[in-house]
Amino acid sequence: MQYTNTGRNRGKKPQDAQHNQHGKHAQRGQQQKRGSKAQGSRPAHVPAAPVRPWRPGRDKFLPVSRADMDARGWDQCDFVYICGDAYVDHPSFGMAIISRVLDAHGYKVGIICQPDWTDPASITVLGEPRLGFLVSAGNMDSMVNHYSVTKHRRHTDAYTPGGEEGHRPNRAVTVYGNLIRQTFKDAPIIIGGIEASLRRLAHYDYWQDKLKRSVLLDSGADILIYGMGEHAIVEIADALDAGLPVDQITYINGTVYRTGSLDEVYDYDLLPSWDDLTADKLNYARSFNVQQQNMDPITGHRLVEPYPNSVYVVQNPPSATLTTDEMDEVAELPYARDWHPDYDAAGGVPAFAEIKFSISSNRGCFGECSFCALTFHQGRVLQMRSHDSIMREAELLTRDPEFKGYINDVGGPTANFSRPACDKQLKHGVCKNKRCLWPSVCKNMVVDESGYTQLLRDLRQLPGVKKVFVRSGIRFDYTMADASDEFLRELLEHHVSGQLRVAPEHVSDAVLSVMGKPSRAVYDAFCRKFERLNREYGLKQYVVPYLISSHPGSTMKEAVDLAEAVRDMGYMPEQVQDFYPTPSTMSTCMYYTGVDPRTMEPIYVARDPHEKAMQRALIQYRKPENYKLVREALEKAGRRDLIGYTKHCLIRPVPPRPGETSAGGGHGTGKKGGKGHGGAGGAGAKGPKGGKGHGGMSRAQNTAGRNRAAQGRQGANGGGRRN
Repeated sequence: MQYTNTGRNRGKKPQDAQHNQHGKHAQRGQQQKRGSKAQGSRPAHVPAAPVRPWRPGRDKFLPVSRADMDARGWDQCDFVYICGDAYVDHPSFGMAIISRVLDAHGYKVGIICQPDWTDPASITVLGEPRLGFLVSAGNMDSMVNHYSVTKHRRHTDAYTPGGEEGHRPNRAVTVYGNLIRQTFKDAPIIIGGIEASLRRLAHYDYWQDKLKRSVLLDSGADILIYGMGEHAIVEIADALDAGLPVDQITYINGTVYRTGSLDEVYDYDLLPSWDDLTADKLNYARSFNVQQQNMDPITGHRLVEPYPNSVYVVQNPPSATLTTDEMDEVAELPYARDWHPDYDAAGGVPAFAEIKFSISSNRGCFGECSFCALTFHQGRVLQMRSHDSIMREAELLTRDPEFKGYINDVGGPTANFSRPACDKQLKHGVCKNKRCLWPSVCKNMVVDESGYTQLLRDLRQLPGVKKVFVRSGIRFDYTMADASDEFLRELLEHHVSGQLRVAPEHVSDAVLSVMGKPSRAVYDAFCRKFERLNREYGLKQYVVPYLISSHPGSTMKEAVDLAEAVRDMGYMPEQVQDFYPTPSTMSTCMYYTGVDPRTMEPIYVARDPHEKAMQRALIQYRKPENYKLVREALEKAGRRDLIGYTKHCLIRPVPPRPGETSAGGGHGTGKKGGKGHGGAGGAGAKGPKGGKGHGGMSRAQNTAGRNRAAQGRQGANGGGRRN
């Protein structure tokens, strides 16, 4: 991607560009907040941000008001970007990336964040743009942002000033799109970001428990950008700037459009129609498998999804991955690297706290976990920034007056992936019917963690850096496949602070197989190696596992197996993720259809909310409030042998008294401490407290809570996930 200033302001060099889900309670909460102002509001319970005289002024941000436009001498914006998140100009936020890429190409971009969607005037504050509106729900799907897996309304929003909830609508892309269409009848509308990307074709909606049409149709938009949109947005902007009508921009990879005829659509695969999808869930499973197989820019085909009345939704092949040079350019655009000054009175934007001193080093993931949406959004081919670019960003962080010497994270979807899985992918694309790490590491994979290891070493040597953490998650099976222990030694000696959080997710090989995760034996071997190396260095550090309950394939038997493994670990996890069926993951397709779309074989699915609650309670069986659910689950599973006072029992025969845990015999007081390193059957030194973790999401999402990790570790244009 060369920034050659193809837009209207062609005289500038890029570096000189402008320093640029339901219930009555939930509905009532939305209605109460709809009229509030997102920018500059200050909830009473949130303290004002400290005085920071060094923070960037509003002239370093793109315009958010007519006064800002006047200060730049703008009569009209080329694009107006409407977003469900607050304005944070940082490369971990998709809106910031897209707006800065356009800015670097000479286009004038104005920003409207969290408009009052009940008032059409809220989207007119910058006037009608010359070329079109850009719309995104933000770094997360708005329904995941609003609701927990139990469909209860969340009380905070980390992407809103002061963390106050209620400043964006449910299904934000659809609502914003329709608001624009009603107000500006003929203006081109381009939608993108994670919500649009994962809902680009017909998809299962967990919150309404039904199949929904492509969001392109429901939003009234002209074009949908899916995946990482840097290439597509510039091509669209250049086409509009050249005078091409928006309905003729049908040729750009990484986009979806609608048409009334297939006469001029070539080389496509026809997916099941909307009528076929709604008539039989198995047709959706077949369709989703085809979609999943066509996410590679080299091998991916054009896909067509027919709808009634001669409407066709056409998905062009994925956009080309960014080269290392392009990744560097995007990361080093002139971001203000802060929230907009309008939010100072509210105390700032909570999601920014975790990512402020974090560095995104890569995107894409060949881990391909079934419950993760990254494959469907970023693809399987790893894209990496250069060593020098990452070092330049780290040096920039050390010059920040608020930097205390700690880099919170260096990574992405998977921190220890620092090159594509194999060289074949770069020429021939990814394998359609094979996975890189499952059921075991592919013989063609090049396992090489040396580049990431050297990067960590160099970062530690920077003046002012005290510690570099690795929090975006590692694939332990990839590390175990490395013939050298160099990376693992480096990690535990310098980059772990007491606890290493990894994500085995389960202990049952039957469930792990459905998840696309390595077998229990691989995790146990990793824990043993980690413990052995810690003894060599005289360190007391522990592996802390992340676990998922009620994932497809998990019956009550497997849930009890997981509870027994937790018992043997010697401590109770404080955070457990109940499986959250978010749009366009393989696991969500299983949840909806009852089959594995790759094989079309039936698979057990815990759909009943009460059963899901029992499976989750089993993992945290020590909690007194879980006693009844755990007892019911054990009786249902035919495991009354785990109710009693002996060492192997999970709970006692009688409910706990006040101040007691529910733990059975041999568990002591049931406090957080215990024996075990986190392995499935560990024994050894005193174990850790089950502390809270960020879940390995994109750093902007970490503060948003672990339930949201199920979304697929997104970020509209950058993100990571728990591995």
